[in-house]
Amino acid sequence: MKLIIINGPNLNLLGVREKSIYGDQHFESYLEELRKQWPQVDIDYFQSNVEGELIDKLHQVGFEIDGIILNAGGYTHTSVAIADAIAAIQSPVIEVHISNIHARESFRHQSLISKNCLGIIAGFGLGSYLLAIKHFVNSRS
Repeated sequence: MKLIIINGPNLNLLGVREKSIYGDQHFESYLEELRKQWPQVDIDYFQSNVEGELIDKLHQVGFEIDGIILNAGGYTHTSVAIADAIAAIQSPVIEVHISNIHARESFRHQSLISKNCLGIIAGFGLGSYLLAIKHFVNSRS
């Protein structure tokens, strides 16, 4: 099984930004933990702060990969273009959020990408990514 985690804007600062919301672990160290926990799964990773680069990556992998775990960050609430990119590809996408977006500012309660995703996982810290991997692995069994 081949999965990719795609992280959007500001997620390159995990471990240093707003630790009370996002925790103090850098994503790269968490990614290594995931890869050790799931050696049978090839987990690729991509992060960009640029909307067009996220769309390009979705187009690049979205016809060949078994699943996409997408944390579009702030673009979740603003990007029709990312929503359209998800709709255009064949690989299933799970939308993830580290924080519970529904317990935060009201503008975060709306996701433009959700309607094109397989499901949403939010509010479990970095464990949201783990839950998405578990879904993809269990759905293959």
